[in-house]
Amino acid sequence: MAKILILIGGHLCTAPRPQKEAETLASAGHDVTVRGFWFKPEFVERDRQIVATKQWRFEPILDFQPVHRWRNLNTRLHRRFARTTFKQFGIFSPVLLGYGAYAMLRAARQMQADLTIVHSEAGLWVGNQLLKAGFRVGVDFEDWFSEDLLPGERAVRPIAKMKDFERHLLNHSAYCITTSHALADALSKVYQAPLPTVIYNTFPWSERQQIDRQIKDRHDLSLPSLHWFSQTIGPGRGLETLFQALPLLNQPVEVHLRGDCLPIHRQWLESVIPKDWSHRIFIHPTVPNHELLSRIAEHDIGLALENSDIPSRNLTITNKLFQYLQAGLAVVATDTAGQREVFSKFPKIGRLSTDKDPIALAAALNDLLSHAEILTIAKAAALKAASTALCWEQQSNSLLAITHSALTK
Repeated sequence: MAKILILIGGHLCTAPRPQKEAETLASAGHDVTVRGFWFKPEFVERDRQIVATKQWRFEPILDFQPVHRWRNLNTRLHRRFARTTFKQFGIFSPVLLGYGAYAMLRAARQMQADLTIVHSEAGLWVGNQLLKAGFRVGVDFEDWFSEDLLPGERAVRPIAKMKDFERHLLNHSAYCITTSHALADALSKVYQAPLPTVIYNTFPWSERQQIDRQIKDRHDLSLPSLHWFSQTIGPGRGLETLFQALPLLNQPVEVHLRGDCLPIHRQWLESVIPKDWSHRIFIHPTVPNHELLSRIAEHDIGLALENSDIPSRNLTITNKLFQYLQAGLAVVATDTAGQREVFSKFPKIGRLSTDKDPIALAAALNDLLSHAEILTIAKAAALKAASTALCWEQQSNSLLAITHSALTK
């Protein structure tokens, strides 16, 4: 049995891939600890619910909840100072990559794990420091971290440093995985590194037994229902194209958006929702992990409207696409390299649409909505894909194999 540490940059409940990683490795007999950070009281409770019955542990490295604001004042001020210094003089500090980068490194050093797996931007720096100190390190490129930023954000981020950290981890880590063959190929080519192992970010087929069959989202069951979700509802996530496409649909539908919507984003949302559609667009808060599949399963079509202009989002395959399949929804997805990878193997699960093209999106939706038999076939194909190749029960074997290889190097 090995001692394994998984480092994440936030709450456990917002990190489904590390949860599955921890569950698989603990079930194989390893002593697994996940460490991250706490920010929101409601998410703290969700984190505690997740681990209540688990064989593995989650421990916060730092607690940034409002009640502890003064305790962590120095950490917050340090990050603010680091941002100012970087903007003015280009001086790099690890805290630019996330709160508590130094605390994350201390936690890893203290634990002395047989394998430490890093997931976040701050983890890039931590992983490099651990390699220098002789630790066995793994890295999970859930995203291409240095290529996952909107253009306006890149100017104030230490992109060059992030790329250096990525290059070193890809070439020297004992364990390196990512989310799609498209992303694995790109990382290997750009950094002249060994090809990462691809582990799709799928979900356990067995979780379908937990679907509660309740209707909590929908209002009019006679209308088809579209579902989109993310941690945050706001611009730059494909919603602009969706709202432009809605007036082009051949029939009325309900549109359900799930995620945190800040006041400034709610104002934006109200400004871009098309006339006469506001009464058919519903905004829902995030829900605990154990309830999400049930809420998705209420709907008919899942929307995966990723941005192809951002390399990371173009190449990866996000959680939502696999969760739509697990829930038995037809999928309408933008034609990114990662999402094409899934559709090339399972073309009947729905439709691909050109990114930022409302006419193409409307056509894809109309094709499913106007032909009940096609929508039914797509839903059945989604379930078949999720029950066979695109489920965690299939992907977990690859995870165990690469972990065994890393631990025996």
